Amino acid sequence: MPLLDGLFYSPSVEPFFSDSASIQFLLDFESALARAESKAGVIPAAAASAISANCRAALFNLPELAAAVPTSANLAIPLVKQLTQIVAKQNSDAARFVHWGATSQDVIDTALILQLRSASTAILSDLDSLCDSLAAIADKHRATPVVARTLLQQALPTSFGFIVAGWLDALLRHRNRLLSLNENAFVLQFGGAVGTLAALGAHGLSVAKHLAAELSLSLPPAPWHSHRDRIAEIASTFALCAGTLNKTAHDLALHMQTEIGELAEPHATGRGGSSTMPHKQNPVSCAAILAATNRVAGLVTTILTSQSQEHQRGLGSWHAEWTTLPEIVRLTAGALHHFAALAPNLHINTARMRENLELTHGLIYAEAISMTLAEKIGRAAAHEKIEAACQSAISSKRHLRDVLASQSELSSNDLDRLFDARNYLGSSSALIDAILLNARARAKSHQRSAKG
Repeated sequence: MPLLDGLFYSPSVEPFFSDSASIQFLLDFESALARAESKAGVIPAAAASAISANCRAALFNLPELAAAVPTSANLAIPLVKQLTQIVAKQNSDAARFVHWGATSQDVIDTALILQLRSASTAILSDLDSLCDSLAAIADKHRATPVVARTLLQQALPTSFGFIVAGWLDALLRHRNRLLSLNENAFVLQFGGAVGTLAALGAHGLSVAKHLAAELSLSLPPAPWHSHRDRIAEIASTFALCAGTLNKTAHDLALHMQTEIGELAEPHATGRGGSSTMPHKQNPVSCAAILAATNRVAGLVTTILTSQSQEHQRGLGSWHAEWTTLPEIVRLTAGALHHFAALAPNLHINTARMRENLELTHGLIYAEAISMTLAEKIGRAAAHEKIEAACQSAISSKRHLRDVLASQSELSSNDLDRLFDARNYLGSSSALIDAILLNARARAKSHQRSAKG
């Protein structure tokens, strides 16, 4: 349903997955193959030029290709047929050398790799933008106290900057994983019918080297027609990123609940409204992120299951990857796009964060008080004493500080310090610094790459 594309996908990534673009990636392989075979002395230079000149998606009849797919069981066969016909109209001798020595899987797999590599470049741009936004928030709010929640219950004070730094830290790891795909998984597929390049005789490895260079892809030690660990690695890498985006969107939405109200999505006319309730401001970006990423885990199962492929070419399992893997990438890109747009405009309600720290009437500081008292009377005795004080505070509906003021060994100054959330943030600031150091290193590396 194209009407829903804006909810699930990214406008910067979708152009790589259009029908025309998908055809062009297949043709990029065929064009590069012809040039590589010319350089290796396998086909005449004139033939390579004629083939390359016609490897343009605009010259192809896409409806005719689509109609031929059910009977050929893949897109490469009718594509090569059309390319041969198009080239033959200009140079019948050159037409003989179209797709020379390659197999359908060489074209399809390599085109998919080219497509995903191109999409990844745009995805990394959104990821870098998001990391920049989160780094700024983490630094600004490193000392902003907020309730930390475990098992959905109030636990201890933390800082909002530390929470955001945790999100950033995970995304920086995903960035490294995405970059590693360039070496580990975005590699050439070229083996001919059964992987031996037998049709090219003594020129097989030479053509493979030239082809990899033409496409700027790494040349693997051997073709990988039925060894799909690289495909599974790509799927898993994006799925891990989608998992973090899902977790973060859940966190954001929970902070945005009316009863908590610590965060909010930006308000704008028509944004997040209800068709019946005028007061509503729904977390629509969070909804979009969750809707996209909730679908990814099931799709990855298909890819992992498809690793079992028979002999030298999988029957059905290879075919199952063709739309599944792009969908994983597109959905992850869509979620990332929504988060990158939301992060710099996130409304942060520090006053509400302070109010929520007082909801338990001081009970949230019990651990801090117990640890301080333990230095005076021992851990076990301190734990027992503060636990009893907490029960007394609950039953009498009094603030824990008032209960302790009359029955503990702690001074008024001690209690003032202990009931200030800013004094119980632990090593959070140093941990934020460590994460921001990695973020800055990433930013510098990105700037160098852009200049280079």
